[in-house]
Formats: sequence, C-alpha cells, structure tokens
Amino acid sequence: MNTTTLHAAAASFEAARQLGQCAPAHPASRLHGHGFTARVQCAIAPDWADFPGGEVDKLQQRLAAVLAPLDYRCLNEHLAEPSDGNIARWLAQQLADPALGALEIGVDSTDRQGALRDAAGRMHVWRRYVFQSAHRLPNVPAGHKCGRMHGHGFEAIVQAGEEDGAVDYERLDALWAPLQQQLHYACLNEIEGLQNPTSEMLSSWIWQRLQPALPSLSQVTVFETASCGARFDGTHYRIWKDMTLDSARRLRRAPEGSAHRRLHGHTYTLRLHLSAPLDQVMGWTVDFGDVKQLFNPLFQALDHQPLHEIGGLEDCDTASLAQWILAQGRAGLPQLAGVDLFETRGCGARVAVQEGWA
Repeated sequence: MNTTTLHAAAASFEAARQLGQCAPAHPASRLHGHGFTARVQCAIAPDWADFPGGEVDKLQQRLAAVLAPLDYRCLNEHLAEPSDGNIARWLAQQLADPALGALEIGVDSTDRQGALRDAAGRMHVWRRYVFQSAHRLPNVPAGHKCGRMHGHGFEAIVQAGEEDGAVDYERLDALWAPLQQQLHYACLNEIEGLQNPTSEMLSSWIWQRLQPALPSLSQVTVFETASCGARFDGTHYRIWKDMTLDSARRLRRAPEGSAHRRLHGHTYTLRLHLSAPLDQVMGWTVDFGDVKQLFNPLFQALDHQPLHEIGGLEDCDTASLAQWILAQGRAGLPQLAGVDLFETRGCGARVAVQEGWA
C-alpha cells in the first residue's frame, strides 16, 4: 500500500491590523485585532528533526519562532496589506526550507474565516456558516435512528480560490445569503433537491447552487455534527469521522534525557477519512454508524492503552501511529483512505493512501 505522510503544526498569535483595500466604511479598515491561528503541514525529510518522531515538536517550534515577531504587534508594520492570505504568503516565505518540501499554510483570523495557501501555491479563502435544521433519511432500513425526524446544528465551510478575481469574505457571504434563508430553521426534506438530505447530498446541493456564480469554488464541507461530515469538490465525495483517544506513550527513539522518553500521554484527536462511490439509493458513501461499529475493535485497542506496548509498532510517534492505524483499519474498513492523528490541537500527522486521495 503506497501512502503519503505529512506532519502538521499550529501556533497562535495576537495582533492588530487595518486593511487598506477595504472601503473606508468597512470595519476592517479601522485598526482592530484578532487572535490568529497559523497552521502548516508538509512532508518532512527524514533527517530534519533531532530524532525520528521529533518532527511535530520541531515543526511547531519553528512555526512559533517565525510568528514571534508578529505576536502582540501591528501587522501593518510587517506587511503592507496584512490580509489573511498575505499573512499565509509571508509565512510560506519565512518557512521555506528544502527539507520541508511543499508547504500548505493556513491562517485563521477567527473560527469562522481564514485563508489557505495550498501545497501548489494556490490561495483559497474560506468562510464557515451555521444553520439549524431538521431532517430525516427516508431510505434507511426500518429501525435506523436516522429514519426518524431529528435535527442538527449544521455547519458548512465554503472554500474558493482566487483565480477568478477577488474572492473575499463579503462575496462569499453575499452568495451564501439565499441558501441561509432556505436552510436555517427549516426541514431539509421539504427543500427541492434535498428529499434525501444526507451530508453528502447536502454538500453537493450547496455546490450546485454556488459554483455557477463562483467558478473558483474548490470545496464545500458540511458538518452534520461536531465529529462527522462530508466534503464535495465537484467530483469526489469524502466523509470523515472524529473520535478522541486518551492514551499513554513513550517514544523509544527519543534521545536519553528527552521528556519524550518518559511515560506521558495525550488526548489524541483521530479523524478517519473515507472514500467510496456514492450509493445512489442511500445517498451516502458509507453509513457513519457502520464506520463507528467496524472501527470499534481497533478503537478499543488504542483508547486508554499504553501505545508503546502495541506489538509490531516501531514507535508511537503520531506519524508511526497514524500509518499503523491506516493499515490496520483498512482490513475491516476498506473505504478508509486517510488518517489524521493530532496529539494537541493542530499538531500531529496525516497519512493517506495515495491513489484516489485529494
């Protein structure tokens, strides 16, 4: 099985800014501030870290050091126009290192908006929207809980590139507004085109209504709950399921005297990415309930366990663990296409099957 492994890190900083490209009456044209979060992921050369398994810590320390001059500063002193996208571009320049390969850089100015510079250097902006809706899935087997009318606090993330001109948060808001009117405080089954409102069908329904006016739309992500959802990029569906692991570990390859050699632990966030053709009757790729049930034996082997005692595992750093989880998980869940494992927020590893993964 061919896989690709990326390491990820995140760091926060507090800063003020004013955006000169905004209209004079726009609030962002005034001096204001945010608690920013910066994220980076990349494929790290084998000898870059101090020891195998130390990649996440070193990447996080490198990111924090680059951000230090921005913390509790006015960003206009460093960037002529400190938009989220320009901060991401600046970070890509500061972090450039052949040992880190192609960098994906994200900058979130709030939990509702941000910019992403992908590994190919393309810039995207994204905005998060919330709507409170009821729905039921009419085609599930008798007795399935989703066949009953119920509801969710749905969230949708709309992400678009810059290649078709100025794409900013206000433009995304304007395009989203008619959809918000339809979806918020509504029963999704009663909306034309959403008679079977799975997360997959909802993500493509949103895509179909936004893409004609937004040709650079790159993906629509729908959170059905805080721990599961679906993503559509115009061609492929991806779903994910999140869970947490409270586990102990020690890193065998860490040098003598390192804190990583001591017994310690994390509340890990584990995200399973699944890819499969859309079932035209059910309207989903995989039933979230089936994912949970099929993965449960492996979950039990990881949760509240000493990870360094797992047989056949060279070490239990996040990359090694994620690779092991992907290999083991695909035995019972062949739709599993990728695994994210984060030991703290935004810091960890992503491992994906190369074929069919985007």
